[in-house]
Parts: sequence; structure tokens; C-alpha cells
Amino acid sequence: MAKPARPAGGGGAGGEGLGRSRGGFTSKLHLSADGRCHPLSLVVTGGQRADCTQFQAVLAKIRVPRVGSGRPRTKPDSPAADKGYSNGPCREYLRRRSIRHTIPEKTDSQAARLRKGSRGGRPPGFDEGRYKKRNTVERAINRLKQSRAVATRYDERGYVFLGTATTAALLIWLRG
Repeated sequence: MAKPARPAGGGGAGGEGLGRSRGGFTSKLHLSADGRCHPLSLVVTGGQRADCTQFQAVLAKIRVPRVGSGRPRTKPDSPAADKGYSNGPCREYLRRRSIRHTIPEKTDSQAARLRKGSRGGRPPGFDEGRYKKRNTVERAINRLKQSRAVATRYDERGYVFLGTATTAALLIWLRG
């Protein structure tokens, strides 16, 4: 007899996108959004998971269809993220895929780099004008949470909640 497929995360509460955080037993919705606050990709995890751990998964799910024929675009032009994504693995992933980014450097990372002197390397490039537009992701989350089912998570199963969030994202796209 074949074993039933287990959800990503190994089953249990973690596999259902539930986990302990400051707010109690919650889930977290990681997403990317375009310049018009339309969600491009969604990932659900437990509430205790750090944002930077899902960075690659969120970017890997981006699929923007081309006008006419051709493969969908999977590489964003220039993502803007907050200091929570300012770590080595995130920056290395973007560098490996040749994606220009706007992520501010953490204060402790900057101090460590300066302490090393010439061995610390150059500071990462940062465009303040581009960073001011980073709030599009926050606005996209607020638009998703206009749906009560997304804001309160009534769904017990992780895949059902992801479907609910995807439906809310679809409605955002259809409304324009």
C-alpha cells in the first residue's frame, strides 16, 4: 500500500503553515508584488519563520506571461526589499542570477565591513529613489487582507489557505 503524500514541511503544524510567534499560533504570507501592488507569487509558512528564509522560494514562483508567444518571465527587473533580506545568501542568490537589487545594508553588517578595512569589500549599491517604492509589497499585503478570510485565516489546512490567498490575489488582478 502506498504512503499518502505529506504536505511540504513534513506534515503537522509546520506543514500546514502554522507556527508560534509573538501573536500566538499564526501563519505568515510571503509574497512579491509588481509596481501596481498586484501579487506575483505567494508562499505560506508558519508564523515563526523568518522572511529571508523564503526569499528564494518567493522569487522562484514568479511567472509573468509574455505578450504573444514565449516562455514567461521569471526574473524580476530590480527587487526592492527591507533590511530583513540583507544577508549573504539573499545577496548571493541575486548576484548569481544577475539581478540588480535595492536592499539596505544592516547597521551591524556595515560596522563589521568597515572594521575589516580593505578586506571588508565595497558597500553594496543602494538607490534611495528606488527604495522609496518598496512599500508596494506592504500595500499589496493590505489589499490581500481586505478579504476577511485571508486576514483571519479560517482555513485549517495550509493548501486551502494558499488557495484562499490566491483567489484574493486573482480578484486584485481582475479589479485592475
